[in-house]
Amino acid sequence: MSDLQKYIKERKARDPEFAKGFDAGYEQFKIGVMLKQARLDAGVTQEELASRLHTKKTAISRIENHAADIKLSTLERFAEAIGKQLTLKIS
Repeated sequence: MSDLQKYIKERKARDPEFAKGFDAGYEQFKIGVMLKQARLDAGVTQEELASRLHTKKTAISRIENHAADIKLSTLERFAEAIGKQLTLKIS
């Protein structure tokens, strides 16, 4: 377990408010990271993706860095624009 993981575990144990919001925030963060990595793997810049989606680079940056409450339709368009297919999993 890394030092960061230890810190998070200890902080969650002693701070219920931190624990309450951490997991949801972390999941949203991971979505943004996955979207960015998929775009990079496809060799597409934020500018190119923005052009394909008829939006601005700042909108792509916002999606990748703040993926909270992103619409399913936006995820589908994002995936299609980089030549990928969106797959959802409920576990």
